[in-house]
Formats: sequence, structure tokens, C-alpha cells
Amino acid sequence: MKKETESFREILKKIHNVASQIKRGVALMEVCGTHTQAIGKNGIRQLMPKNIKLLTGPGCPVCVTAQEDIDAVVHLAKAGIPIATYGDVLRVPGFLGSLEQAGAQGAKVFSVYSVEESLKIKKEFPNLVFFGLGFDTTTPMTALALKNGLTVYSTHKLFLPAMDALLSMGEIKIDGFISPGHVSAIVGTEPYEHMNIAQVITGFEAQDVLVGIYMILCQIRDGRREVENEYVRLVKKEGNRVAQKMIADYFEIGEGNWRGFGIIPNSGLEVKNPKLNAKIKYRDILSKMDISKSKKPTGCRCGEVIRGLITPERCPMFGKTCTPEKPYGPCMVSDEGACNNYFRYAK
Repeated sequence: MKKETESFREILKKIHNVASQIKRGVALMEVCGTHTQAIGKNGIRQLMPKNIKLLTGPGCPVCVTAQEDIDAVVHLAKAGIPIATYGDVLRVPGFLGSLEQAGAQGAKVFSVYSVEESLKIKKEFPNLVFFGLGFDTTTPMTALALKNGLTVYSTHKLFLPAMDALLSMGEIKIDGFISPGHVSAIVGTEPYEHMNIAQVITGFEAQDVLVGIYMILCQIRDGRREVENEYVRLVKKEGNRVAQKMIADYFEIGEGNWRGFGIIPNSGLEVKNPKLNAKIKYRDILSKMDISKSKKPTGCRCGEVIRGLITPERCPMFGKTCTPEKPYGPCMVSDEGACNNYFRYAK
């Protein structure tokens, strides 16, 4: 199907046509924050046929970063360790407050757009720690930071184990995945092939997403469970071998701590070099933090939103005590978070 020759309206008509042939309810989950933005901004969720439901999964890196890790990095900042990280995570609140609040109280906290910026800051603050987070997509950039001697607190994660966890937990019915384009550009299409579910890797334009939905529905109608690639202009079967090697050179795979899931085996990426691993380098400081407090329930239901168990409106804080201006949970902080998108694109 050539989306370049068809309009938004024409693709939507095809979606409604194939949905009418399925004759049952279908739940599709997008598992990429950029897809969540595209779906919200273009009103795609509201344009779906009545029997097609779009769920939002764990595609926002800031949202799935565990509270213990947020609190640990804030603890380091308050202990006098300079911290640099990407902008959204600065505002995630925790038991010790947010990094943004720590900065306002005198801690050295830097918002950066790239690893290169962090390396420049390191010239003035040699003990700078880069708070690295994100999936397979952003990890190669943090590997570059490590190559240049920057200390890193890593919460980087491999994404596909989270998709496996969603399926194995069986909490919700998922008929198909709108699979992530950015992650797939790194890992390729092969790693998805073990999943026994209909899925399409798509790009991020509205037409990309609609074509992906149409392709998944055709699979479901025909009884197929395959990995299809709509994003052929960027995603190749073998992925990006150079980026894969950078990740393997500087990180080792271990347990990953995900907000909403807890520990997912073989999903975490830890810094190989102990001299550049902030968790090891500053373990004496980190050992003085009472991590049990980070695990206490707060009333925020981000964990359930991340797993697709509830929509953001079902959280009693949504739009009331929790807004993008005053976020209570990470799903409202990030532009890729489900709550933030539901709030911004409600109309």
C-alpha cells in the first residue's frame, strides 16, 4: 500500500472497511512515545471504527524510568555531584523532589540536548555524571559519552523485553502492536520474529501510523501473525550494526527496573567500565539513601497507564492535581507520556 498516493481520508476509509470485516473488538497497542504523540495530535484514536481500540504502552523512556533511579540521581545532586541529563526528566517528581527543584536549591543540575553538551560541561566539572536514559535508540549516544570518559548513571533499557513482558503477563488483551520505528532502526526487524502476534513497524507521520494500523488489521482479518515493516525508508532487517556494536562495547545486559513493571530480566543496560559507572563510583553516597521510601505508593497510577490497563482519565489525579504545569507523575511530565498527550489533545 503506497501511502504517498493516498490521503489521510482514503486510508481511514480502508481501515473502516477492513474493521467491518473482522466483526469483533480489536485492541492495538502503540509502544512508542512518538507514535503516542502522532495519534493524539492527529485525533487518530477518535477516528477509529467502534470495534478498534488503541492502547498506549510503555513507549515513553522518561515514564518507565523507575522511581528508585530518579531518587538516586536527585540524591547524588543534593550530595554535590554535578548532574547533566535531558530536559524532560528534570521535572519528574520523586520522594526527594525533582532534579529541577534540586537545581533551584543550589545543586549543579544541567539540562542538555546532546551528549556533546555534557562533554563540554565536563571540562568545567570533571566529576559530572550524565543521567543516561532511553531505549536502544539513545543508548549509542551515551556510549559515545563513555568513550570520551564521561561518568554515567545508566537507566538505559532494551525495549523488546518489555513487549515480551506485556504479552506474558496477560493482564490485557493485545491483538497487535504498532511497533516502534526509532528502536527498530537500531535493532532491525529480526528480533521481533519470535513474538506470536500481528505487528507492523511504522514511521511517525499520520499516514505512516494509519497505514500501519491498516496493515495490522489486514493481518488480523486474514489470521496472520507476522512482523511487517511499513517504515522501509529507515528500518532494515539487520538494523544498524554500527550502533549495535557501540552498545555492546560499552554496556552489559542485566536486569532492568521499569516503572509499572518492576524488574524485567535482560532488559537493563549497565555501564561496563566500573570507573565510569556512577552506581559503582558513588556507591558510598548512594548507600546512605533509604530506597524503601521510593517504593511507597503515591496515588499516581502511571504504572497502570504504562501497561495499558487504564486510560489516563481514569486516574483520579488526571487534570486536577496532576497537569503538565504541575505534574505529579512522569506520564504527565514528558511530551511522549500518555497523560500529557491525553491532556493536551483532549479536544
